[in-house]
Amino acid sequence: MSRALLWQRLSLAQWLGLFVLLMLWGVWLAPPEPALRAPWLILLVGPLLLPLRGLLRGRRYTAAWSSMLVLVYFCHGVAAAASGQPLLGGLEILLSGGYFVSAILFVRSKPRPA
Repeated sequence: MSRALLWQRLSLAQWLGLFVLLMLWGVWLAPPEPALRAPWLILLVGPLLLPLRGLLRGRRYTAAWSSMLVLVYFCHGVAAAASGQPLLGGLEILLSGGYFVSAILFVRSKPRPA
């Protein structure tokens, strides 16, 4: 297995893990009030769907710009961990930080198209 494929699979696993964590967080683990549940899911989970197609296909450009998008989730995790949900916030920090590192390493290790 090449390094690029390893980093791509690792970053995709962390991206999907972040998606599942936020879905479970918003629906079952610590859901907001019922009136805020749909906006919470749309605003926090919705942007994770935008780069999914490119990530599944292993596109460098998608991994590059989505690594900037995931920093919003890192900040959200820090805020959640500081405001009384340390376990969920810590998991979000680990998944988003891990995705950031593995996506950057994937972009660096995959050869550029000719």
